[in-house]
Amino acid sequence: MNPNFLQIIDILGTFAFAVSGAFSAMEKKLDPFGVLVLAFVTAIGGGTLRDILIGDLPVSWLKNETTTILIFVSAICAMFFAGFLKRFPITLFVFDAFGLGLFTIYGIGKGIQLHFSTGICIALGTITACFGGVTRDVLLNNVPLLFRKEIYALACVAGGLIYFAFKGLQIDPDLSRILCILIIVTIRIIAVKFKLSLPLFYSQKEKL
Repeated sequence: MNPNFLQIIDILGTFAFAVSGAFSAMEKKLDPFGVLVLAFVTAIGGGTLRDILIGDLPVSWLKNETTTILIFVSAICAMFFAGFLKRFPITLFVFDAFGLGLFTIYGIGKGIQLHFSTGICIALGTITACFGGVTRDVLLNNVPLLFRKEIYALACVAGGLIYFAFKGLQIDPDLSRILCILIIVTIRIIAVKFKLSLPLFYSQKEKL
């Protein structure tokens, strides 16, 4: 994988998830410190877990101070422009969707670099994309999106499978990554717009 392109994906994904975390915190009316904390855990949560699993220690954000600076600046900007961005109700959703797509492909790229199997690479991409959001939701006392009936992690898996299909067809790698990021974002948007979800195995009124 082109290291420069991988770095660009990491930067964009970090920015998208940092803003997503900051907005989630502001929706809960947390103070500025709380906003910064949520921006950090959302942006680095999935990558931290991924790096621990693959033994890439210290984890990536500890080796690269640019990540910390980027998250801090993203959170500050989100706070300063909150009034303007709140005019667009889908702001949080859009940033979260793009973060999902970007970090899925980034995590898959890390797996490919280590010569893992297709299934493990997709799992790493899904973990990278989803677990920052899980940590964010747990800290905000929300049921994580990953564990609701919404199509969330499934979008990452679908995008990963399509990426390896493109790879098998020998489509240009950078083009494949861009297309798969857009596919993941599109799946997420379509799922929310048309209220598509995984089937439930019990009645919503049923008490467990």
